[in-house]
Amino acid sequence: MSKIALILGASSEIGAALINEIKHEFDIIVAHYNTNRQELDELRTVIGKDKLHIIKADFSSKEDTNNFIKTIEETGLIPTHIVHLPAAAVRCINFHKSHWNCVQTDIDVSLRSIYKILNRFIRPMTKKGNAKIVFVLSSCTVNVPNYMLDYTVVKYSLLGLMKSLAVEYAEKGININAVSPSMVETKFLNNLPRIIIEKSRENSPLKRNANVQDIVPVIKFLLSEESSFITGQNIVVSGGNKV
Repeated sequence: MSKIALILGASSEIGAALINEIKHEFDIIVAHYNTNRQELDELRTVIGKDKLHIIKADFSSKEDTNNFIKTIEETGLIPTHIVHLPAAAVRCINFHKSHWNCVQTDIDVSLRSIYKILNRFIRPMTKKGNAKIVFVLSSCTVNVPNYMLDYTVVKYSLLGLMKSLAVEYAEKGININAVSPSMVETKFLNNLPRIIIEKSRENSPLKRNANVQDIVPVIKFLLSEESSFITGQNIVVSGGNKV
């Protein structure tokens, strides 16, 4: 039976690096993106078009999300392994200045997307055996969050979904876990004030923020057979940072 990895948010720096790391571990990799596919196209040149399938979807759109699921079904690329990375652009804002529309967008992009995808594919995954699902969350789910209301609310919601599914599907042969990094130095931070990024570095016992290569090996491990006795865990990768 083919091992098929579905990487949601694959055009992110973590997503692209992960694909490069696991390219020899899977028969097929399905890479989701929304706006930027250049790096995925470059990876496809190396990996091969028959092995790396690239599918566009804007998860803020209900129609796009449904069409994405339909495409997976029609192409027969039912995953054995899923990594969930999508997140709307992060904003640093006080609650009294926030707007529900922005929170709703974050919910649609990060929570609704994986809810609907798993709702359709998790039962078929139980029939494939040794399936793995990895949510990429944030250390805000265990440490003190910054002023990122939308982001924090959604990450906690995803944590609840992960925990609930892990209990329900443990006996059905699916390992479901999360990785929660502290601040990672990627383009995702572009909207944040520099002082917040610098403060995060200063508060770290290692005196630096995480980088992509700090996170990818943990995700890769949770996708591997070596993690088969681990489920329902939220693994924090923060360099000891408690903020």
